Amino acid sequence: MGNIQTFGIAGAGVIGAGWAARALAGGLDVLAWDPDRDAGQRLKETVDNAWPVMEKIGLHPDASSDRLRIAESLETMAASADFIQESAPERLELKTELHRRIDHIADRAVVIASSTSGLLPSEFQSGCLHPERILVGHPFNPVYLLPLVEVVAGERTAEASIDRATQIYTNLGMHPLRVRKEVPGFLSNRLQEALWREALHLVNDGVATPEELDVAISFGPGLRWAFWGTCLISHLAGGQGGMRHMLDHFNPSLFPWSHLEPPTVTEELVDQMARGCEEQVGQRTLREMERTRDEALVVILKALQERDIGAGRTMNERQAVISKAS
Repeated sequence: MGNIQTFGIAGAGVIGAGWAARALAGGLDVLAWDPDRDAGQRLKETVDNAWPVMEKIGLHPDASSDRLRIAESLETMAASADFIQESAPERLELKTELHRRIDHIADRAVVIASSTSGLLPSEFQSGCLHPERILVGHPFNPVYLLPLVEVVAGERTAEASIDRATQIYTNLGMHPLRVRKEVPGFLSNRLQEALWREALHLVNDGVATPEELDVAISFGPGLRWAFWGTCLISHLAGGQGGMRHMLDHFNPSLFPWSHLEPPTVTEELVDQMARGCEEQVGQRTLREMERTRDEALVVILKALQERDIGAGRTMNERQAVISKAS
């Protein structure tokens, strides 16, 4: 289902170039198109720059940066690709027109995915002859390293198209996350936007500088977010009571710290949150979870320490003090 030979790219900017690097590293041919005549050269430079780090995490036996080609037209790319990833600027009218043109040329079996950060796939389907193959595959920069890709269906997207895209992304070493409902911003960007909005408030109110806000994340919760999300981390912080304890003692309505309006924390919401976290934990005990967390943090901190950045620099400063006192 997920076997393809040529990965088509419409739009060779930062995201499109990231897709090119990942697909090439996955042993595929890449055929890219961009209206900017200089885009091909920039695309090749991006792939060459990313290739050493791709080699570190492992290349497919057939991987080669020489398998990158630049199409003379959008139609040429659409007629030749087995899967197409659109990565044009975030303008609805532009993306809708690109999808219409691609859909009129590409073989009916070819899935067309958009890298949009928050626009809805149903809107792209309006001018298409085969709207059932239109969907969103939202990646994260740098695409060639970060595995997450949010997969979102439009109103007329076929389940078979979702399955095919999911398998293709999986074959490229990604972690496809199916978004249950078509909502603006999907999942990750809605979470990121809430944090971003609050950061702007804090700077605007004179509470903190951008650097202080970055430290507030990268030296603390950001380290934990590398392996677990907010929900499971909060569940663990609740001790034996887990998420139920957290929501009982830290109901957001009791701590109106941010500018965001919290939802009403009903018993149904508590049950949904608790059950979801308990399913993630499975049969692991609280102490096992704590050990897993601590061991993962040590690995991350040591990696940062080797590069003398972020919390790793703090560890190096501490080590210097210890060495001096010895």
